[in-house]
Amino acid sequence: MSMHDIAAALQRVEAALERRPDMGLHDDAPATARWQGGTRVESSHANGTAMVTDMPCELGGSGDRVTPGWLFRAGIASCAATSIAMSAAAEGIALGALEVRVGSRSDTRGLLGLADSDGQEVDAGPRDMQLQVRIAAEGVSPERLRTLVEAGVRRSPIPSATRNATPLALQIEVE
Repeated sequence: MSMHDIAAALQRVEAALERRPDMGLHDDAPATARWQGGTRVESSHANGTAMVTDMPCELGGSGDRVTPGWLFRAGIASCAATSIAMSAAAEGIALGALEVRVGSRSDTRGLLGLADSDGQEVDAGPRDMQLQVRIAAEGVSPERLRTLVEAGVRRSPIPSATRNATPLALQIEVE
């Protein structure tokens, strides 16, 4: 789809949501993860798309698949890149390049339920995350591109959920 087509689609959706704001709130398609044995898990979408994850050999996996943590970072990067591209299309900016990289620093002790020197269990989540964006658009000032990136990332759902620590409700069903 061309940037012009994306901009037109966004305008149609925005006009519809201005008329009917209640249409904006919806349930997102669930991701279903099924254990395949060992540390291998297949996550799937209702449309049939599936992704297999596994842990590195050091943690009992095969090491031949991406880890769930990498998939999380890829989701953040992909969501941010998509949102930035949509913002560019809406503003009529023809991107020449866009690359988003998400890195993090984690402590494996958290995954294993180990304690820190103070006796407190180490948190399993990343200690920090970095989102790096490389962007280019001919004839567009660096300041405008920075503003575009900041707005795109601010409107991006997955980075927003990470920044705002969206609550996670746990439901357990024992068979």
